[in-house]
Amino acid sequence: MNILFIYPEFPDTFWSFKHALKLAHKKASSPPLGLLTIAAMLPPDWGKRLVDLNVTKLAAKDLQWADAVFVSAMLVQREATRQVIDRCRKAGVRIIAGGPLFTAEHEQFEEVDHFVLNEGELTLPLFLADLAQGKAGRVYATSEFADLQTSPVPLWELADMRRYAAMSLQYSRGCPFHCEFCNVTALFGHHPRTKSTAQILAELDSLYNQGWRGSVFFVDDNFIGNKKHLKQDLLPALAEWQKNRRRLSFYTEASINLADDEQLIDMMVDAGFDTVFIGIETPNEASLAESGKAHNQDRNLVEDVKRLQRAGLQVQGGFIVGFDSDTPDIFQRQIDFIQESSIVTAMVGLLQALPGTRLYERLKREGRLISDATGDNVSIATNIIPAMSHEALQEGYKNILRNIYSPKNYYRRVKGFLQEYRPPRVQSALSFHYKMALFHSLYRLGILGKERLYFWKTMLWTLFNRPHLFAQAVTLAIYGYHFRTICKRYILK
Repeated sequence: MNILFIYPEFPDTFWSFKHALKLAHKKASSPPLGLLTIAAMLPPDWGKRLVDLNVTKLAAKDLQWADAVFVSAMLVQREATRQVIDRCRKAGVRIIAGGPLFTAEHEQFEEVDHFVLNEGELTLPLFLADLAQGKAGRVYATSEFADLQTSPVPLWELADMRRYAAMSLQYSRGCPFHCEFCNVTALFGHHPRTKSTAQILAELDSLYNQGWRGSVFFVDDNFIGNKKHLKQDLLPALAEWQKNRRRLSFYTEASINLADDEQLIDMMVDAGFDTVFIGIETPNEASLAESGKAHNQDRNLVEDVKRLQRAGLQVQGGFIVGFDSDTPDIFQRQIDFIQESSIVTAMVGLLQALPGTRLYERLKREGRLISDATGDNVSIATNIIPAMSHEALQEGYKNILRNIYSPKNYYRRVKGFLQEYRPPRVQSALSFHYKMALFHSLYRLGILGKERLYFWKTMLWTLFNRPHLFAQAVTLAIYGYHFRTICKRYILK
């Protein structure tokens, strides 16, 4: 049986990094980990191909070859997914769908033949067993959570690694916290489940043996959910694995309480982690309380961020405006916090109510839901009726982006970060594609860019004061180009 795995295209968003990736001649951030994992769970004698529409096109011959297609997607890929499904339906190919989008709203996709929902380690075997007997049902779902130690090494060989900026792997699922706006616990539960250290090393070996020498993204929603296993097992093993190899750089997502554990921070840096995304959300204590973000309350968030930066972790931050407790001063407070903390990669979005969250259920009861969530952070629209007026919320949001992504403020944060950042003694080697990006950035930003004055001032300051951080300075400058391009095209137009 021939299976075609199709991953729909992501829209142009802050998270896509498309405009930054172009400078490095890359097409997408990382391949579709879920589909590659599902591929590894199918019978080994089946034919398998991947078409990631973020890096290539879907040809008619691909659909002609396939006996069935597997489609996976997130909410933000909804419209692109509909186009894929329509094309597959017209080609007469059986469609099997799974992933967050379909788990949340599979009822809206009547053209799909079979849904394999929730965690594939549990539902895919049931579907395959029925398929073998010629009696496959339409919906396979479960409220149970999988044992991740049954999860296989993804079939990386299906992906054209040259097209991607990073590879990805998953160590854990689940989060011990229960933020009102977040659907992670609805999808994966409160108790963090982990793969074994042997599994993670096997996945890294597989990537390394296929020639990968770039960054690896641990996609866990909260990497530090199980600190005990990290400290006692995984992180020491990762540090050992890095020895006698070309060192890989790792990045992940974690909660702000990472800043409270100096030993854990040092072990992560020693293992190769250099970047961590943290959901800061807001400096407004009332909004943190409202959203159930208790672990962010009653602490000096700016100092927490700087502690991580000084230890060798670049902090990327997620921020939200539009909480019921937000008052008109929240927009300037967000700007001030982002500038003071020197979080260069600051992702700010309007509050949306995602299906499966406590926020969604609360606002549904209150009659304040007005549409489906887009999952898109490049929009001045939200799917809820906010406490403040839509006009005030939208204008305040625009003002945040206008300020934090202006060349003056953006490069000020780059310099502030470089002053704080203390990188590990052993760093990853610079790739060919990074050197290409450096060359293109000097031309695009240093000659053509309207921000060229700030660019050269920052680059020269770095060369004279922190020359060993020049690579980070260039990377952040390229990110800024992407953010400004997104803002100009979609938000501040």
